[in-house]
Amino acid sequence: MRIRPLLLTALLASLTVPGSAQDAAEPTRVLSPKAAQRLMTNKGLTLQWIDWNTRGTAVVQHEGDVWTLRGAQAEAGGPGRLFLDGTITEIGADYFTFKGRIAITDTPDRGRTCDRTKTWHFAITQKRRYYRLREFEWCDDLTDYIDIHF
Repeated sequence: MRIRPLLLTALLASLTVPGSAQDAAEPTRVLSPKAAQRLMTNKGLTLQWIDWNTRGTAVVQHEGDVWTLRGAQAEAGGPGRLFLDGTITEIGADYFTFKGRIAITDTPDRGRTCDRTKTWHFAITQKRRYYRLREFEWCDDLTDYIDIHF
């Protein structure tokens, strides 16, 4: 049986492979429009090893119902770097979940590399003015405080 190339292309495009980019395009569940606005207008991000006072950028965008987060912080005059890139899967009143990549390099020590793609959880606790990553010791048993400020 011979399948026409156009039909085969359409058939393959309709398949969803677990863990693929198509999964990441699922609509973001916005349970709190107020929190979504707060996240969209954030005031940057920090990793304590790099700098508490000089924030990096955290860009939250949405195209239709899919919200994304892309952020970075760089150590002034040094090699330390933080990078986030992925899709926000849910936004609640005091938390959000993020499916994507977080990478930390050369901080607090040169040569340290932490790079993982998974579902992450950020939350506001103790009436703080930032969301903090709740997976504290996800790499080599050091506690990494990644905060997105508002």
